[in-house]
Amino acid sequence: MRAVDQGAYANLTLPKMLRDAGLWGRDAAFATELAYGATRWRGTYDAVINHTSGRDQIEPAVLNCLRLGVHQIANMRVPDHAAVAATVALTREKIGIGPSKFVNALLRAVTEQGYQEILDQAAPDDGSLDNLAVRLSHPPWIVRAIRQAMIGSGRDPEQLAAVLGANNQPTTATLVARPGLITSQELADQVKAKTGSDAQLGRWVPTAVQMTGGMPGDLPAVRGAQAAVQDEGSQIVALALVGVPISDDQGRWLDMCAGPGGKSALLAGLLKERGPGKLVANEPQPHRARLVAQALRNYQDVSQVTEEDGRSIQGQFDRVLVDVPCTGLGALRRRPEARWRHSPRDLGSLRPLQHELLQAALDATRPGGVCLYSACSPHLAEGLQTIDDLLKANPKAELVSASQLGFVKATGAVLDNGTVQLWTDQHGTDAMFMALLTVTK
Repeated sequence: MRAVDQGAYANLTLPKMLRDAGLWGRDAAFATELAYGATRWRGTYDAVINHTSGRDQIEPAVLNCLRLGVHQIANMRVPDHAAVAATVALTREKIGIGPSKFVNALLRAVTEQGYQEILDQAAPDDGSLDNLAVRLSHPPWIVRAIRQAMIGSGRDPEQLAAVLGANNQPTTATLVARPGLITSQELADQVKAKTGSDAQLGRWVPTAVQMTGGMPGDLPAVRGAQAAVQDEGSQIVALALVGVPISDDQGRWLDMCAGPGGKSALLAGLLKERGPGKLVANEPQPHRARLVAQALRNYQDVSQVTEEDGRSIQGQFDRVLVDVPCTGLGALRRRPEARWRHSPRDLGSLRPLQHELLQAALDATRPGGVCLYSACSPHLAEGLQTIDDLLKANPKAELVSASQLGFVKATGAVLDNGTVQLWTDQHGTDAMFMALLTVTK
């Protein structure tokens, strides 16, 4: 949690810490839930801590210990006395005797008065957006943005609590079985054999496998890049780009913003199955381009990794994917720290870039070809508004309805204009937005 405070990503830092500590199985799962849960719920826990202590400011290291203790009391099957004792001991060891006494007094007050009673006092369940933000641990601006996105995409805003609540549910890994390398059934069988846990085939696409337990890194298929961790929503995006029928597809495909390479690898596998062609996987950041190359190492005969600014790419392609940098509000369940790192100001720098990349992607799409714009965010400014602005500025650009794709239509996520908005609570995926476009001749 200290590392996350300093800018680290939880999903990259914690697995290494677990390996270094020699933790696996139930111990690793406990530590993961403790760190992820305390980070994810920190908005709610901070309100309880501040209300109980009467303080607005607490030393960050002490506050992290308190969050860990409150998480065990509120949302884990740990006896209260054990949660208090372990947290006090941790504080004494890592910070000092004085802070440990403060932690002991505060956590005992929480257990004696009752976590839920304190929360009801700190943030009454009165239907207000600000109190809902506290109770479901989201920054208020994200709560308002998601509510507007629900209204804009035709969802009942009364379901807002369900949408926010889905972001707080721990998730198991979804895998992709990369075409031509392993089938989804073979991958599911490997999951069962190597982890002892069950595995379920994807809900929406045939390449997805849902793990119910175990570590993906334990699977030979993952270590060999025949499979990878990839959200099913991300797989829907790649399959949608390939699924739209176009005339004279010569296999000239482009992934304009390819890092870290999951969609590129799926596209390359689909291209290899279809016949001759070449996927250009472009990623301007060298360290992310290396990740793309790793993901594509089994598809080198049908792929090429480039490191250009996507806005300067020349050429005409049959199919173009532009998965733009965004706020990532659609993946909050998988990135526990993400909601605390973004602010509305981020849109000020991201929106112009998103518009420029989409325009460049459309310019790189040959007449009659297909371009897919996607963002892992339901925010209207990163989805519907971006598409509306593009259509107004480009008379030759036309939307292609995703309802013609049976597997996308089956999700019920196709909006009236033919674009798609997935929702975590409804679809079990990241809240991806996507729009299919073509260029008229």
